[in-house]
Amino acid sequence: MAKKEKKVTNKENNKDNKNKKSFFKGLKAELKKVIWPTPKQLLNNTIAVITIVLITTLIVFALDLAFESLNKYGIDKIKESIQTIESTNSEDSSNTTENTVNETTDSENTATTEETTDTNTADETVDENQATTENSVE
Repeated sequence: MAKKEKKVTNKENNKDNKNKKSFFKGLKAELKKVIWPTPKQLLNNTIAVITIVLITTLIVFALDLAFESLNKYGIDKIKESIQTIESTNSEDSSNTTENTVNETTDSENTATTEETTDTNTADETVDENQATTENSVE
């Protein structure tokens, strides 16, 4: 059985070698079919590619500058206007809060005054009752 295994491996090696040889033969045949550019064509094509790359670079650079200036002058102004609106709103809300506090304090003062008035009225009533009682006793 060992002989059969050796024969199988030899056959596989031969197939691999044939595949490699046929690959390189096919590669060589395909490279012969390629039409290589002349030096003049190569120079013209190289110049065309470099020119297109430079034009594309200039277009992208110009668009970048345009959008940056729009961002600087457009969006920054919008941000400033939003901030001024927010600051105005916060001032209004703080004024509203101060007014609410003042109104609350006024209400408390009024309530305290009413309580004092009620207490004074009650004291006067008690004083009148005592005076009446003292007059009655005499």
